[in-house]
Amino acid sequence: MDKNTGFQAKEEEVGKQIGINLRQFRTAKGITIEAFAKQIGVSKLTLIKIEQGEANPTLSVIWKIADGLHVPIASLLSGESDVSVIRKQDSVQLRSSDEVFVVEPLFRSNGFELYRGYLQPHSSYTSEAHQAGVTELVTVMSGQLTVEVNQERYDLVEEECIRFKADRQHTYINPSEQSTVLHFVITYH
Repeated sequence: MDKNTGFQAKEEEVGKQIGINLRQFRTAKGITIEAFAKQIGVSKLTLIKIEQGEANPTLSVIWKIADGLHVPIASLLSGESDVSVIRKQDSVQLRSSDEVFVVEPLFRSNGFELYRGYLQPHSSYTSEAHQAGVTELVTVMSGQLTVEVNQERYDLVEEECIRFKADRQHTYINPSEQSTVLHFVITYH
């Protein structure tokens, strides 16, 4: 099997799982697709396609869905067992619409999620505000990172960390010539 074909099949599986979980969470909360679309600012047609497994949403759309449902992003992706191993070649990749930022959901547990992220050289990604009570802890595994929160900039290099309340817009900036690799822990209260 061609590597690209395998990757595409994995993306389709993830898209279908997101659709299944979105429908389950939305209907369990008694929210119509029209009302939910209006609530989160995503078109009804887009949500219908996601629920039917016909679309792979961007990272920002997935965040809007998770925040609108008040669930961790990882709960839209799949269930977990007692022991989970995620191999690099099997990881799920969620991309920004311009594809400069990629995150891989790794694990979730009671109140937190763990992600690996990649930010392309000389690029930035702005995240919408998450639901109230969300905190992000970010470690630079390799490269450089500037984080903007509340109009303040924080410059980090390899093995440095930052923690901030993520219920406000925040931006990740890679000012360097190299890709930046990050680990995120997102906590929910």
